Amino acid sequence: MKKPEELLNRITVNSEIMTGKPVIKGTRLTVDYILNLLAYGSTVQEILEEYEGLTRDDIQACLLFASKTLENTEFMPLIEVA
Repeated sequence: MKKPEELLNRITVNSEIMTGKPVIKGTRLTVDYILNLLAYGSTVQEILEEYEGLTRDDIQACLLFASKTLENTEFMPLIEVA
């Protein structure tokens, strides 16, 4: 298992790449894109098969990045108001 710092080093932010969204280093795949794939039912294996060169560590890095980003955020559930 990789150390958290090693995983987080796989994520980069550059204002000239994908308008500054966090991406997997060396790609144009944003963290939120990978998270959405997972949220809508894609498996890790399916994602790896679709994007050559992507690794399990890259996907784990996306999850860790999201977790760390939300760590000190107060969460308000999204509800519909009738």
